[in-house]
Amino acid sequence: MPHFIIECSQDILQHRTPDEIMDAVYNVAESTGLFAVNDIKVRLQPYPYYRLGEGKESFLHVFGYIMQGRSTEQKADLSRQINIRLIALLPDISFLSVNISEFEAATYSNKALINPENTSHDRHFGL
Repeated sequence: MPHFIIECSQDILQHRTPDEIMDAVYNVAESTGLFAVNDIKVRLQPYPYYRLGEGKESFLHVFGYIMQGRSTEQKADLSRQINIRLIALLPDISFLSVNISEFEAATYSNKALINPENTSHDRHFGL
């Protein structure tokens, strides 16, 4: 946790490499101090086929999924900081947006949580 999934128009990759875009999101997430560095995950999915409004050519949206427990202000700041960094990286983009959503701790499961040796129910067990 967290997961940052970047969806974008294929043409974005003519302006910046996938690593540049993913690193920008990763570095902002790391700089907030909200997450353990080993927990941050970023992936990018470009779309060759999409439809936008008239005169619009490109888009990028970041879906951020984080564990519950952060304040609304922290989530809003994370969203703004990612947006600011990506606007600096891609100033001519038509649409750029970020959304932060929460995982509910009570319904979240991962490999560490189901490990029978993890008696403390630490979701970072074994990392």
